[in-house]
Amino acid sequence: MSSAARFSDLKDAFDHDGYVVVRSLLPAEAFAELREQIDRYIREVVPRLPAGDAFYDADRSQPESLKQLHRMDQDAFFAAYRDNPTWRGLAEALVGEPVVPEAPEWFNKPPGSQHGTPPHQDNYYFCLDPCRVVTLWMALDAVDDENACLRYVPGSHRAAVRPHGRSQVLGFSQGITDYGPADAAREVAIHLQPGDVVAHHGNLIHRAEANRSTRHRRALAIVYKGVSCRRNEQSFARYLQAVKQQQESLAT
Repeated sequence: MSSAARFSDLKDAFDHDGYVVVRSLLPAEAFAELREQIDRYIREVVPRLPAGDAFYDADRSQPESLKQLHRMDQDAFFAAYRDNPTWRGLAEALVGEPVVPEAPEWFNKPPGSQHGTPPHQDNYYFCLDPCRVVTLWMALDAVDDENACLRYVPGSHRAAVRPHGRSQVLGFSQGITDYGPADAAREVAIHLQPGDVVAHHGNLIHRAEANRSTRHRRALAIVYKGVSCRRNEQSFARYLQAVKQQQESLAT
């Protein structure tokens, strides 16, 4: 059985809700190796990265405050890992066509982190049309309400991209500006164990609260875009212009 066929029964739920949870995506040995490689990357590669590829809650003098890593494909292991057949198979089953992977990313909310992740839709940044794109988000720690689990608005991917504005959250510069009580009332909190994956559609509204616990909330994520996706250049130009205007307003 191909990897895509293994996950084919998940597509209806994904199309309806905009997300699905897959428990223990990888065999135990493969998950252990992945965690070892992430530890190696943080230990050996991160100290050499430019500021735009590694974000800290505090600063580089406090490595325990590391909160986000971009462009992990600069490392040979992670450049190859995005083509892992299990990850790719899940993405293709959900998107419904062959996919192109983006670079792996690592996310963390350190214990006691003061900042939540604003409600947003990934495709506000991507500007893809059609939006046949999925993010696979693998928990590296147990994730629950206390340490800032992801919260989704089921079915919100079937509507248009909502208005976004500056969020003041490092690493997530834009958030939905008209997110209200009706959205919050529909939220579903996603609790995960290490090795579980939640897959969400590029238009699905999601957010996370601050980490109130004494535990980390770490995850590895890879975005997979369907081969039919094209960037809407008009939408992307509007996005860049909006960000530019926000930056200019801060400078005045």
